Amino acid sequence: MKLINCPINGVRPVSEFVFGGELREMPDPDQCSDADWATYVHHRNGAPGLKKEWWYHAPSGTWFIAERNTMTEEIVRTYLFGQEEEK
Repeated sequence: MKLINCPINGVRPVSEFVFGGELREMPDPDQCSDADWATYVHHRNGAPGLKKEWWYHAPSGTWFIAERNTMTEEIVRTYLFGQEEEK
């Protein structure tokens, strides 16, 4: 069984989680061009490798970041948004 470490609840089965997509910095919609906004909305970097992703632990209602290698499926670490520098 695949397990994910929720930063609040500890190690839990993957069936308790929902993938929320890759963490990407959103451009300021009031300052960016239409082309920049379209790129943000429609274009993704699908290359395999280490990605920062949003994940949701459904039983506790916790959103967090997982750093996951998409080639090996290894989750390197998980943390709450805003706690990126804590290791």
